[in-house]
Amino acid sequence: MVNVQNTIPAPLNYAPDGHTPYPKSICTSINHQICHGVPGPKILKEGDIINIDVTVIKDGFHGDTSRMFLLGETSIQAKRLCRLTYEAMWLGIQKVKAGAKLGDIGFVIQDFAEKNGYSVVREFCGHGIGKQFHEEPQVLHYGRPGTGLTLEAGMIFTIEPMINAGKKDIKQMPDGWTIVTKDRSLSAQWEHTVLVTENGYEVLTVSDKTPPPPVFIN
Repeated sequence: MVNVQNTIPAPLNYAPDGHTPYPKSICTSINHQICHGVPGPKILKEGDIINIDVTVIKDGFHGDTSRMFLLGETSIQAKRLCRLTYEAMWLGIQKVKAGAKLGDIGFVIQDFAEKNGYSVVREFCGHGIGKQFHEEPQVLHYGRPGTGLTLEAGMIFTIEPMINAGKKDIKQMPDGWTIVTKDRSLSAQWEHTVLVTENGYEVLTVSDKTPPPPVFIN
């Protein structure tokens, strides 16, 4: 980030109200960790899944994205969870266009996840992004269609569903940052930063080796 892209890692020393400064430049969340996992000495093993969440500041503006990675041969459950979470994110993205409602995004993600036997984390959501890391609006990954803020061309926000294989309940670890599933079930997350256009959307965080959209996306 620093040496090649000439960017600033936004998470490093990020300290919203009530939090100690985040100590690392990216977030790494493994298996039952939902989000904000802190990189450390833990050695990854065959069968693990990991979310790597990267936010950079370039020319004063933020960009935020995350991907899942599967290490070696993982369980069928882990593969299915990661795939369906990716599809859920894209179902949400596909709802983005001027005139749509934020609730349309949340509903399609929640409906898809729950129909497949999974649960959606409620406490963390997508967010507006620009000169600040987290801006309005909050982009919930659950909700009712036709409700919430009306989208307007030019808005930029993240869509980043956190989907649990078990129940939706969460727990914060003693480090003050890492969030895990209360029942220790696996959790997955994918994230893109999205621009609202007059006729739809533009995904701003496509980069090298970004997986293609699912086949059902127009």
